[in-house]
Amino acid sequence: MPTYNLMINGNSQSVEVASDTPLLWVLRDHLDMVGTKYGCGIGQCGSCTVHVDGTATRSCLLQVSQLEGKAIKTIEGLSEDGLHPVQEAWKEVDVPQCGYCQAGQIMTASAFLENNQNPTEDDIKNAMQGNICRCASYKRIEEAVKTAAEKMG
Repeated sequence: MPTYNLMINGNSQSVEVASDTPLLWVLRDHLDMVGTKYGCGIGQCGSCTVHVDGTATRSCLLQVSQLEGKAIKTIEGLSEDGLHPVQEAWKEVDVPQCGYCQAGQIMTASAFLENNQNPTEDDIKNAMQGNICRCASYKRIEEAVKTAAEKMG
């Protein structure tokens, strides 16, 4: 099996896996980074969202062979102490119910806010629409993104 050298959360990681192994499984099964969740496996729910070169991306759709030389950030790498403005806003607004989708929601929101620190309500809805919340906490998610934008701006 080939060896892939990946830059994850600022650290170089080597993994020996088949070339078509999804990043999600590399993270969870080979690197024991279980903050990124498996939801649907077809890129539709957003639970597995990570940043690749700063862009929110579904890790279940990315083959490890596509990722050498790319900067990958997972929920574990968003903030060492859990004090990223999006994470703080999530706590303030009390977003999670079951919490399963939250890492993906937070990763989508943080990538979005890096490019738009003064979003409208429609901007927020459009940015977050690809992430499914089984508990339907959408209003609180939108409020937390708005709160995070205020913290970042």
